[in-house]
Amino acid sequence: MTNMISTSVIDAENAKRQEALARDYETLGERLARRSIDIDAIKRKVAAYGVAVPSWGVGTGGTRFARFPGQGEPRNIFDKLEDCGVIQRLTRATPTVSLHIPWDKAADLAALKEKGASLGLGFDAMNSNTFSDAAGQAHSYKFGSLTHTDAATRRQAVDHNLECIEIGKALGSKALTVWIGDGSNFPGQSNFTRAFERYLDSMKAIYAALPDDWRVFTEHKMYEPAFYSTVVQDWGTNYMIAQELGPKAFCLVDLGHHAPNVNIEMIVARLIQFKKLGGFHFNDSKYGDDDLDTGSIDPYRLFLVFNELVDAETRAAEGFNPAHMLDQSHNVTDPIESLMVSATEVGRAYAQALLVDRRALDGYQQENDALMASETLKAAFRTDVEPILAMARLENGGAIAPVATYRASGYRARVAAERPAVAGGGGGIV
Repeated sequence: MTNMISTSVIDAENAKRQEALARDYETLGERLARRSIDIDAIKRKVAAYGVAVPSWGVGTGGTRFARFPGQGEPRNIFDKLEDCGVIQRLTRATPTVSLHIPWDKAADLAALKEKGASLGLGFDAMNSNTFSDAAGQAHSYKFGSLTHTDAATRRQAVDHNLECIEIGKALGSKALTVWIGDGSNFPGQSNFTRAFERYLDSMKAIYAALPDDWRVFTEHKMYEPAFYSTVVQDWGTNYMIAQELGPKAFCLVDLGHHAPNVNIEMIVARLIQFKKLGGFHFNDSKYGDDDLDTGSIDPYRLFLVFNELVDAETRAAEGFNPAHMLDQSHNVTDPIESLMVSATEVGRAYAQALLVDRRALDGYQQENDALMASETLKAAFRTDVEPILAMARLENGGAIAPVATYRASGYRARVAAERPAVAGGGGGIV
Protein backbone atom coordinates (compact mmCIF):
# COMPACT_ATOMS: atom_id res chain seq x y z
CA MET A 1 0.00 0.00 0.00
CA THR A 2 2.98 2.36 0.44
CA ASN A 3 3.24 2.82 -3.31
CA MET A 4 -0.39 3.58 -4.03
CA ILE A 5 -1.35 6.97 -5.42
CA SER A 6 -2.66 9.25 -2.69
CA THR A 7 -6.09 10.82 -2.70
CA SER A 8 -4.50 14.27 -2.46
CA VAL A 9 -2.74 13.81 -5.80
CA ILE A 10 -5.96 12.68 -7.47
CA ASP A 11 -7.93 15.54 -5.91
CA ALA A 12 -5.37 18.11 -7.01
CA GLU A 13 -5.34 16.84 -10.58
CA ASN A 14 -9.12 16.63 -10.69
CA ALA A 15 -9.46 20.18 -9.39
CA LYS A 16 -7.63 21.46 -12.48
CA ARG A 17 -10.22 19.86 -14.76
CA GLN A 18 -13.46 19.63 -12.84
CA GLU A 19 -15.01 22.93 -13.93
CA ALA A 20 -14.34 22.27 -17.62
CA LEU A 21 -15.69 18.73 -17.25
CA ALA A 22 -18.92 20.01 -15.72
CA ARG A 23 -19.44 22.33 -18.70
CA ASP A 24 -18.62 19.61 -21.22
CA TYR A 25 -20.95 17.15 -19.51
CA GLU A 26 -23.80 19.65 -19.46
CA THR A 27 -23.31 20.52 -23.12
CA LEU A 28 -23.21 16.86 -24.16
CA GLY A 29 -26.28 16.21 -22.04
CA GLU A 30 -28.20 18.88 -23.94
CA ARG A 31 -27.12 17.43 -27.28
CA LEU A 32 -28.13 13.91 -26.27
CA ALA A 33 -31.47 15.13 -24.89
CA ARG A 34 -32.35 16.32 -28.38
CA ARG A 35 -31.95 12.67 -29.41
CA SER A 36 -34.13 11.58 -26.46
CA ILE A 37 -31.13 10.11 -24.63
CA ASP A 38 -30.68 10.55 -20.88
CA ILE A 39 -26.98 11.21 -20.31
CA ASP A 40 -27.20 10.27 -16.63
CA ALA A 41 -28.65 6.86 -17.51
CA ILE A 42 -25.74 6.23 -19.88
CA LYS A 43 -23.29 7.38 -17.22
CA ARG A 44 -24.74 4.97 -14.65
CA LYS A 45 -24.27 2.03 -17.01
CA VAL A 46 -20.71 3.07 -17.83
CA ALA A 47 -19.90 3.57 -14.15
CA ALA A 48 -21.08 0.03 -13.38
CA TYR A 49 -19.09 -1.53 -16.21
CA GLY A 50 -15.74 -3.20 -15.55
CA VAL A 51 -13.06 -5.01 -17.50
CA ALA A 52 -10.49 -7.35 -15.94
CA VAL A 53 -6.76 -6.62 -16.11
CA PRO A 54 -4.34 -9.46 -16.92
CA SER A 55 -1.63 -9.85 -14.29
CA TRP A 56 0.94 -10.40 -17.04
CA GLY A 57 -0.07 -7.17 -18.73
CA VAL A 58 1.64 -4.95 -16.15
CA GLY A 59 5.04 -6.27 -17.22
CA THR A 60 6.83 -5.19 -20.38
CA GLY A 61 6.17 -7.50 -23.31
CA GLY A 62 8.46 -8.41 -26.14
CA THR A 63 8.73 -9.97 -29.55
CA ARG A 64 10.26 -13.14 -30.93
CA PHE A 65 13.41 -11.06 -31.43
CA ALA A 66 13.94 -9.30 -28.13
CA ARG A 67 12.46 -7.85 -24.96
CA PHE A 68 13.40 -4.45 -23.57
CA PRO A 69 12.34 -4.26 -19.90
CA GLY A 70 10.95 -1.05 -18.45
CA GLN A 71 11.67 0.60 -15.13
CA GLY A 72 10.14 -0.83 -11.98
CA GLU A 73 9.11 -4.17 -13.47
CA PRO A 74 6.98 -6.19 -11.02
CA ARG A 75 8.97 -8.95 -9.36
CA ASN A 76 6.09 -11.20 -8.35
CA ILE A 77 2.32 -11.42 -8.20
CA PHE A 78 2.17 -9.08 -5.19
CA ASP A 79 3.98 -6.36 -7.15
CA LYS A 80 1.67 -7.03 -10.09
CA LEU A 81 -1.36 -6.55 -7.86
CA GLU A 82 -0.01 -3.19 -6.69
CA ASP A 83 0.29 -2.05 -10.30
CA CYS A 84 -3.19 -3.35 -11.08
CA GLY A 85 -4.44 -1.50 -8.00
CA VAL A 86 -3.13 1.76 -9.45
CA ILE A 87 -5.06 1.15 -12.67
CA GLN A 88 -8.28 0.55 -10.76
CA ARG A 89 -7.58 3.47 -8.41
CA LEU A 90 -7.43 5.91 -11.32
CA THR A 91 -9.88 4.46 -13.83
CA ARG A 92 -12.46 2.80 -11.56
CA ALA A 93 -13.07 0.47 -14.49
CA THR A 94 -10.80 -2.54 -13.72
CA PRO A 95 -12.07 -4.12 -10.49
CA THR A 96 -10.66 -7.61 -11.10
CA VAL A 97 -7.36 -9.24 -12.04
CA SER A 98 -6.89 -12.41 -14.09
CA LEU A 99 -4.00 -14.62 -12.99
CA HIS A 100 -1.76 -16.85 -15.10
CA ILE A 101 -0.40 -20.03 -13.54
CA PRO A 102 2.41 -20.96 -12.97
CA TRP A 103 3.66 -17.38 -13.51
CA ASP A 104 1.55 -16.11 -10.61
CA LYS A 105 1.82 -18.98 -8.15
CA ALA A 106 2.02 -17.93 -4.51
CA ALA A 107 2.79 -20.05 -1.48
CA ASP A 108 0.21 -18.23 0.66
CA LEU A 109 -3.06 -17.93 -1.22
CA ALA A 110 -4.83 -16.39 1.77
CA ALA A 111 -2.25 -13.59 1.82
CA LEU A 112 -2.68 -13.13 -1.93
CA LYS A 113 -6.45 -12.85 -1.61
CA GLU A 114 -6.04 -10.41 1.28
CA LYS A 115 -3.60 -8.32 -0.77
CA GLY A 116 -6.12 -8.09 -3.58
CA ALA A 117 -8.90 -7.08 -1.20
CA SER A 118 -6.71 -4.37 0.37
CA LEU A 119 -6.27 -2.88 -3.09
CA GLY A 120 -9.95 -3.12 -3.94
CA LEU A 121 -9.37 -5.97 -6.39
CA GLY A 122 -11.10 -9.29 -6.94
CA PHE A 123 -9.91 -12.22 -9.03
CA ASP A 124 -11.26 -12.93 -12.50
CA ALA A 125 -10.75 -16.08 -14.59
CA MET A 126 -7.74 -18.28 -13.96
CA ASN A 127 -5.47 -18.88 -16.97
CA SER A 128 -3.54 -22.11 -17.36
CA ASN A 129 -0.22 -22.35 -19.21
CA THR A 130 0.65 -25.47 -21.15
CA PHE A 131 2.15 -23.58 -24.07
CA SER A 132 5.55 -23.33 -22.37
CA ASP A 133 7.53 -25.54 -20.03
CA ALA A 134 7.72 -24.70 -16.34
CA ALA A 135 10.80 -25.36 -14.25
CA GLY A 136 10.90 -28.90 -12.96
CA GLN A 137 8.03 -30.37 -14.95
CA ALA A 138 8.52 -33.99 -16.00
CA HIS A 139 7.29 -33.78 -19.61
CA SER A 140 7.87 -31.10 -22.24
CA TYR A 141 5.12 -29.39 -24.24
CA LYS A 142 7.34 -28.87 -27.26
CA PHE A 143 5.10 -31.14 -29.32
CA GLY A 144 1.83 -30.39 -27.61
CA SER A 145 0.07 -30.54 -24.27
CA LEU A 146 -3.61 -31.51 -24.09
CA THR A 147 -3.22 -33.12 -27.55
CA HIS A 148 0.21 -34.69 -27.11
CA THR A 149 0.64 -38.22 -28.44
CA ASP A 150 2.08 -39.25 -25.06
CA ALA A 151 -0.59 -40.00 -22.45
CA ALA A 152 1.63 -38.95 -19.53
CA THR A 153 2.21 -35.52 -21.06
CA ARG A 154 -1.53 -35.08 -21.58
CA ARG A 155 -2.17 -36.11 -17.98
CA GLN A 156 0.39 -33.58 -16.78
CA ALA A 157 -1.38 -30.85 -18.75
CA VAL A 158 -4.78 -31.87 -17.38
CA ASP A 159 -3.43 -31.92 -13.82
CA HIS A 160 -2.05 -28.41 -14.29
CA ASN A 161 -5.51 -27.17 -15.24
CA LEU A 162 -7.00 -28.93 -12.22
CA GLU A 163 -4.43 -27.14 -10.05
CA CYS A 164 -5.52 -23.82 -11.59
CA ILE A 165 -9.11 -24.58 -10.59
CA GLU A 166 -8.05 -25.27 -6.99
CA ILE A 167 -6.06 -22.04 -6.82
CA GLY A 168 -9.01 -20.15 -8.26
CA LYS A 169 -11.40 -21.63 -5.71
CA ALA A 170 -9.17 -20.34 -2.92
CA LEU A 171 -9.10 -16.84 -4.45
CA GLY A 172 -12.79 -16.55 -5.31
CA SER A 173 -12.48 -16.96 -9.07
CA LYS A 174 -15.36 -18.54 -10.98
CA ALA A 175 -13.83 -19.42 -14.35
CA LEU A 176 -10.94 -21.15 -16.07
CA THR A 177 -9.56 -20.00 -19.43
CA VAL A 178 -7.74 -22.62 -21.52
CA TRP A 179 -5.58 -21.65 -24.47
CA ILE A 180 -3.12 -24.10 -25.98
CA GLY A 181 -0.45 -23.62 -28.61
CA ASP A 182 -0.82 -27.20 -29.84
CA GLY A 183 -0.57 -27.85 -33.55
CA SER A 184 2.00 -28.79 -36.17
CA ASN A 185 4.67 -27.08 -38.22
CA PHE A 186 4.90 -29.56 -41.12
CA PRO A 187 2.33 -31.34 -43.27
CA GLY A 188 1.95 -34.90 -42.05
CA GLN A 189 3.46 -34.14 -38.65
CA SER A 190 0.11 -34.57 -36.90
CA ASN A 191 -3.09 -36.46 -37.60
CA PHE A 192 -5.73 -33.71 -37.45
CA THR A 193 -8.57 -35.95 -36.31
CA ARG A 194 -6.66 -37.87 -33.64
CA ALA A 195 -5.16 -34.67 -32.23
CA PHE A 196 -8.62 -33.16 -31.86
CA GLU A 197 -9.94 -36.33 -30.27
CA ARG A 198 -7.14 -36.21 -27.72
CA TYR A 199 -7.94 -32.54 -27.05
CA LEU A 200 -11.59 -33.30 -26.38
CA ASP A 201 -10.72 -36.19 -24.07
CA SER A 202 -8.35 -33.96 -22.09
CA MET A 203 -10.86 -31.12 -21.88
CA LYS A 204 -13.58 -33.50 -20.69
CA ALA A 205 -11.35 -34.49 -17.77
CA ILE A 206 -10.87 -30.80 -16.92
CA TYR A 207 -14.57 -30.04 -17.37
CA ALA A 208 -15.51 -32.85 -14.96
CA ALA A 209 -13.56 -31.10 -12.19
CA LEU A 210 -15.29 -27.71 -12.59
CA PRO A 211 -17.33 -26.59 -9.58
CA ASP A 212 -21.04 -26.22 -10.28
CA ASP A 213 -20.86 -22.41 -10.30
CA TRP A 214 -17.80 -22.21 -12.58
CA ARG A 215 -17.43 -21.79 -16.33
CA VAL A 216 -14.63 -22.85 -18.64
CA PHE A 217 -13.63 -20.62 -21.56
CA THR A 218 -11.81 -22.18 -24.51
CA GLU A 219 -9.89 -19.82 -26.77
CA HIS A 220 -9.22 -20.13 -30.48
CA LYS A 221 -6.29 -18.70 -32.41
CA MET A 222 -5.65 -19.10 -36.11
CA TYR A 223 -1.88 -19.67 -35.90
CA GLU A 224 1.29 -19.49 -33.80
CA PRO A 225 3.31 -21.02 -32.30
CA ALA A 226 2.37 -23.85 -34.66
CA PHE A 227 2.63 -22.42 -38.17
CA TYR A 228 1.11 -25.19 -40.32
CA SER A 229 -1.92 -26.27 -38.32
CA THR A 230 -3.49 -25.23 -35.02
CA VAL A 231 -5.76 -27.58 -33.08
CA VAL A 232 -8.23 -24.87 -31.93
CA GLN A 233 -7.89 -22.56 -34.91
CA ASP A 234 -11.22 -20.78 -35.32
CA TRP A 235 -14.58 -20.00 -33.76
CA GLY A 236 -16.33 -22.91 -35.47
CA THR A 237 -13.99 -25.42 -33.88
CA ASN A 238 -14.31 -23.54 -30.60
CA TYR A 239 -18.10 -23.73 -30.80
CA MET A 240 -17.94 -27.50 -31.40
CA ILE A 241 -15.76 -27.81 -28.29
CA ALA A 242 -18.22 -25.87 -26.14
CA GLN A 243 -21.12 -27.94 -27.45
CA GLU A 244 -19.27 -31.19 -26.86
CA LEU A 245 -18.23 -30.34 -23.31
CA GLY A 246 -21.54 -29.12 -21.93
CA PRO A 247 -23.46 -26.19 -20.42
CA LYS A 248 -20.54 -24.81 -18.39
CA ALA A 249 -18.30 -24.50 -21.48
CA PHE A 250 -18.16 -21.29 -23.51
CA CYS A 251 -16.12 -19.71 -26.30
CA LEU A 252 -13.68 -16.92 -25.57
CA VAL A 253 -13.13 -14.40 -28.36
CA ASP A 254 -9.71 -12.76 -28.48
CA LEU A 255 -9.94 -9.85 -30.93
CA GLY A 256 -6.35 -10.37 -32.05
CA HIS A 257 -6.66 -14.07 -32.83
CA HIS A 258 -8.32 -13.63 -36.22
CA ALA A 259 -7.18 -12.89 -39.74
CA PRO A 260 -7.26 -9.15 -40.60
CA ASN A 261 -10.50 -9.21 -42.61
CA VAL A 262 -12.51 -11.61 -40.47
CA ASN A 263 -15.88 -10.19 -39.36
CA ILE A 264 -15.43 -10.59 -35.61
CA GLU A 265 -18.66 -8.81 -34.72
CA MET A 266 -20.64 -11.39 -36.71
CA ILE A 267 -18.85 -14.19 -34.84
CA VAL A 268 -19.92 -12.49 -31.63
CA ALA A 269 -23.52 -12.36 -32.84
CA ARG A 270 -23.47 -16.05 -33.75
CA LEU A 271 -22.09 -17.11 -30.38
CA ILE A 272 -24.67 -14.96 -28.58
CA GLN A 273 -27.43 -16.48 -30.69
CA PHE A 274 -26.41 -20.00 -29.74
CA LYS A 275 -25.69 -19.14 -26.08
CA LYS A 276 -21.99 -19.93 -26.20
CA LEU A 277 -20.30 -16.52 -25.90
CA GLY A 278 -18.11 -16.75 -22.83
CA GLY A 279 -16.28 -13.48 -23.08
CA PHE A 280 -13.48 -11.46 -24.59
CA HIS A 281 -9.80 -10.71 -24.55
CA PHE A 282 -9.69 -7.12 -25.79
CA ASN A 283 -6.73 -5.82 -27.79
CA ASP A 284 -6.00 -4.65 -31.31
CA SER A 285 -3.92 -6.07 -34.12
CA LYS A 286 -2.66 -5.37 -37.59
CA TYR A 287 -1.87 -8.85 -38.82
CA GLY A 288 -3.33 -11.47 -36.52
CA ASP A 289 -2.11 -11.51 -32.92
CA ASP A 290 -2.96 -9.62 -29.75
CA ASP A 291 0.04 -7.36 -29.26
CA LEU A 292 -1.51 -3.89 -29.51
CA ASP A 293 -3.43 -1.61 -27.16
CA THR A 294 -7.20 -1.92 -27.42
CA GLY A 295 -8.66 0.51 -29.94
CA SER A 296 -5.24 1.69 -31.13
CA ILE A 297 -5.75 0.53 -34.73
CA ASP A 298 -9.46 0.08 -35.36
CA PRO A 299 -11.72 1.67 -32.74
CA TYR A 300 -14.70 1.34 -35.08
CA ARG A 301 -14.40 -2.45 -35.06
CA LEU A 302 -14.33 -2.37 -31.25
CA PHE A 303 -17.51 -0.28 -31.36
CA LEU A 304 -19.15 -2.74 -33.77
CA VAL A 305 -18.40 -5.59 -31.36
CA PHE A 306 -20.03 -3.61 -28.56
CA ASN A 307 -22.96 -2.84 -30.81
CA GLU A 308 -23.70 -6.56 -30.84
CA LEU A 309 -23.20 -6.78 -27.08
CA VAL A 310 -25.53 -3.90 -26.35
CA ASP A 311 -28.08 -5.33 -28.76
CA ALA A 312 -28.04 -8.57 -26.75
CA GLU A 313 -28.14 -6.63 -23.46
CA THR A 314 -31.09 -4.53 -24.64
CA ARG A 315 -33.19 -7.51 -25.68
CA ALA A 316 -32.10 -9.58 -22.64
CA ALA A 317 -30.73 -12.41 -24.79
CA GLU A 318 -30.93 -15.77 -23.06
CA GLY A 319 -27.67 -16.95 -21.50
CA PHE A 320 -25.94 -13.64 -22.18
CA ASN A 321 -23.27 -13.03 -19.51
CA PRO A 322 -19.88 -12.38 -21.15
CA ALA A 323 -16.68 -11.85 -19.17
CA HIS A 324 -14.49 -8.95 -20.31
CA MET A 325 -10.70 -8.79 -20.01
CA LEU A 326 -7.79 -6.92 -21.57
CA ASP A 327 -5.01 -9.04 -23.08
CA GLN A 328 -2.23 -7.16 -24.80
CA SER A 329 1.52 -6.73 -24.91
CA HIS A 330 3.31 -3.46 -24.12
CA ASN A 331 6.67 -3.30 -25.83
CA VAL A 332 7.35 0.46 -26.05
CA THR A 333 4.95 2.02 -23.51
CA ASP A 334 4.51 2.06 -19.75
CA PRO A 335 2.19 -0.95 -19.24
CA ILE A 336 0.13 0.85 -16.59
CA GLU A 337 -0.55 3.73 -18.95
CA SER A 338 -1.46 1.43 -21.83
CA LEU A 339 -3.84 -0.60 -19.68
CA MET A 340 -5.54 2.55 -18.39
CA VAL A 341 -6.01 3.86 -21.92
CA SER A 342 -7.28 0.47 -23.10
CA ALA A 343 -9.78 0.21 -20.25
CA THR A 344 -11.01 3.66 -21.22
CA GLU A 345 -11.34 2.65 -24.87
CA VAL A 346 -13.43 -0.38 -23.95
CA GLY A 347 -15.68 1.84 -21.84
CA ARG A 348 -15.87 4.33 -24.69
CA ALA A 349 -17.05 1.66 -27.14
CA TYR A 350 -19.67 0.53 -24.63
CA ALA A 351 -20.93 4.08 -24.10
CA GLN A 352 -21.09 4.74 -27.84
CA ALA A 353 -22.99 1.52 -28.44
CA LEU A 354 -25.51 2.56 -25.78
CA LEU A 355 -26.22 5.66 -27.89
CA VAL A 356 -27.34 3.71 -30.96
CA ASP A 357 -30.98 4.43 -31.85
CA ARG A 358 -32.10 0.80 -31.84
CA ARG A 359 -35.62 1.49 -33.04
CA ALA A 360 -34.41 3.51 -36.01
CA LEU A 361 -31.75 0.95 -36.82
CA ASP A 362 -34.29 -1.87 -36.81
CA GLY A 363 -36.53 0.12 -39.11
CA TYR A 364 -33.77 0.77 -41.61
CA GLN A 365 -32.78 -2.89 -41.52
CA GLN A 366 -36.36 -3.98 -42.18
CA GLU A 367 -36.57 -1.54 -45.09
CA ASN A 368 -33.18 -2.63 -46.47
CA ASP A 369 -31.94 0.94 -46.24
CA ALA A 370 -28.24 0.15 -46.12
CA LEU A 371 -27.04 3.75 -46.08
CA MET A 372 -29.22 4.96 -43.22
CA ALA A 373 -28.59 1.83 -41.18
CA SER A 374 -24.86 2.51 -41.48
CA GLU A 375 -25.32 6.20 -40.69
CA THR A 376 -27.31 5.31 -37.57
CA LEU A 377 -24.33 3.38 -36.24
CA LYS A 378 -21.91 6.12 -37.24
CA ALA A 379 -23.99 8.78 -35.48
CA ALA A 380 -23.36 6.95 -32.21
CA PHE A 381 -19.71 6.24 -32.98
CA ARG A 382 -18.97 9.86 -33.88
CA THR A 383 -20.32 11.13 -30.57
CA ASP A 384 -17.57 12.26 -28.19
CA VAL A 385 -18.51 10.42 -24.99
CA GLU A 386 -15.39 11.44 -23.07
CA PRO A 387 -17.39 13.68 -20.68
CA ILE A 388 -19.51 10.66 -19.72
CA LEU A 389 -16.45 8.50 -19.07
CA ALA A 390 -14.64 11.22 -17.13
CA MET A 391 -17.69 12.06 -15.00
CA ALA A 392 -18.21 8.38 -14.19
CA ARG A 393 -14.58 8.14 -13.07
CA LEU A 394 -14.85 11.31 -11.00
CA GLU A 395 -18.03 10.26 -9.23
CA ASN A 396 -16.54 6.82 -8.53
CA GLY A 397 -13.51 8.40 -6.88
CA GLY A 398 -11.13 8.06 -9.81
CA ALA A 399 -9.21 10.49 -11.98
CA ILE A 400 -10.69 12.72 -14.65
CA ALA A 401 -7.43 12.31 -16.58
CA PRO A 402 -5.89 8.96 -15.51
CA VAL A 403 -2.62 9.13 -17.46
CA ALA A 404 -1.87 12.74 -16.49
CA THR A 405 -2.64 11.96 -12.85
CA TYR A 406 -0.50 8.84 -12.94
CA ARG A 407 2.45 10.80 -14.31
CA ALA A 408 1.98 13.56 -11.74
CA SER A 409 2.02 10.97 -8.94
CA GLY A 410 5.56 9.78 -9.66
CA TYR A 411 4.47 6.17 -9.09
CA ARG A 412 6.77 4.67 -11.72
CA ALA A 413 9.84 6.40 -10.30
CA ARG A 414 8.99 5.21 -6.78
CA VAL A 415 8.62 1.56 -7.72
CA ALA A 416 11.71 1.75 -9.94
CA ALA A 417 13.69 2.73 -6.85
CA GLU A 418 12.37 -0.31 -4.94
CA ARG A 419 12.31 -2.99 -7.63
CA PRO A 420 15.62 -4.18 -9.07
CA ALA A 421 16.27 -3.49 -12.75
CA VAL A 422 15.63 -6.44 -15.06
CA ALA A 423 18.09 -7.31 -17.82
CA GLY A 424 16.88 -7.44 -21.42
CA GLY A 425 16.47 -10.75 -23.14
CA GLY A 426 16.81 -12.12 -26.62
CA GLY A 427 14.01 -13.85 -28.47
CA GLY A 428 13.98 -17.11 -30.36
CA ILE A 429 15.33 -15.61 -33.58
CA VAL A 430 19.06 -14.91 -33.87
